[in-house]
Parts: sequence; C-alpha cells; structure tokens
Amino acid sequence: MVAQIDTRKLYVQVADSITDSIKSGQYPRGSRLSSERDLAAEFKVSRTTIREAMIALEMRGLVEPRPGSGIYVSEQPPNQVGYGDLDIGAFELIEARRLFEGEAAALAAAIITNEQLEEIAAILEEMVSENARKHYEEKADRAFHLAIARATRNTAITMVVEILWDLRYKSPLCADMLERARRAGLKPRVSEHRRILAALRQRDPKAARNAMRDHLRRVIDAILAATETDAVDRARKKAVSKRHEYTRRLSV
Repeated sequence: MVAQIDTRKLYVQVADSITDSIKSGQYPRGSRLSSERDLAAEFKVSRTTIREAMIALEMRGLVEPRPGSGIYVSEQPPNQVGYGDLDIGAFELIEARRLFEGEAAALAAAIITNEQLEEIAAILEEMVSENARKHYEEKADRAFHLAIARATRNTAITMVVEILWDLRYKSPLCADMLERARRAGLKPRVSEHRRILAALRQRDPKAARNAMRDHLRRVIDAILAATETDAVDRARKKAVSKRHEYTRRLSV
C-alpha cells in the first residue's frame, strides 16, 4: 500500500496539528504553547513556518500572543474552527520571489538599456517620496521590481514576477502578515534598492542577483521583527485600555 502524501502547505500542517491538539485538550484554554524554537524542532520546520502557523491560528481565533511570555490558547476560542487553507504566507511568497527575482535581476543586468535604467532610477525617487507620505501605498516598490522584470525582455518572467506580487493581496494570510508589518512601520528600504540599481548600472549579473536576493532576505527578517513588534504594540494598547478602565472604577 502506497502511503498518502500530505500536500498541504507546511504552515497549514503545523496549524492544523496544533488546532487538533487544542480541540483534544492537549493544550487547555489559557495554556502556553511551546516556544517557536521548540515547535520548529518538534515539527522539523523553519522559524518562519512556525510564525506563519501562529498567525494563522490567531486569525482562527484559537491563540493570542502575550509579549514577553509567549503564545497562549485563547480563553474563549470560537465554537466552530475552520481548517481551511489560508493560502500563501508572506515568508513562502518572498522565498519564491528571491528565487525568481534574483535570476531576473541577473538577466536584466546583462541586457538592460540606458532608457530602462533611467526609468528604474525615476521609480526609485518616487519610492523615496512615497515613503515620506503619511498614507503609504506601496506603488513604487511594485513598479521598481516589475521594471526590472520587464528589462529581461522575457514575457514569461515578467508575468511570473507580476503574479507573485499580486498574490500579496489575494492571499488572506499574506495580506494579514503584510498589514501587520505596515502597522509596525515597515516600508521599502531605499538603500537596498539603490544597491540593486547600482549593480544594474554596472551591468554585473552576479552583483545584481546578490543584491536582489540579499534585499529579499532582509525583507523576511524585517517581517519577522515587525510581526513581533505588532504583538507588543497590541499588548501595550490593551494594557492602556485596562489602565483607563481601572481608573474609572476607582473614581466611582
């Protein structure tokens, strides 16, 4: 008999397994889950996979983060918990972008025209302006990466890069994670984009590939940090709210 292969995404497998453990009582209400490091070792997956699983569980209403303490099972979890696939997480998506956009940057560096370089430089300046605005829109960041893809003169590559960018908004989990990162103040790092442009100007495929891959690796690190910061910020707001409530009670 051939063993059935589990085709669910890794973070979904982890989230569903922990959901089962919560439902069975292995993790009672209000109990603390194992640390990210221990869960990563237990499930033999990366820290980013565990982080995606934790956010998926939070979106399901099953867990809540307590900064400085860990992740706890909700005191009042929902009666009905769905096991539906929350689609692609931000880390999984950026991993794919590192692969495709790194090679796209290398190819572009070998054949890019002066006109295309000037277009990318203009987009980079718009990115600077966009970052300074109160209401950040992310248009310039997307335009920068798509302009590099177009510079490969390969329609298939351009389509793949565009699809990967569009998935950022179509996937519920990815959209949620990126929104958390935006609330924590995460914006495109202009210096990293300038390094990519410099490699393209030098017509250096290796440097362009490395600059793009390094940039997207740093994006992963930044989102990891931002999702932690988001949890801290929410706890701080909750504490302030409780403090106001206690103040009102004492004034009675």
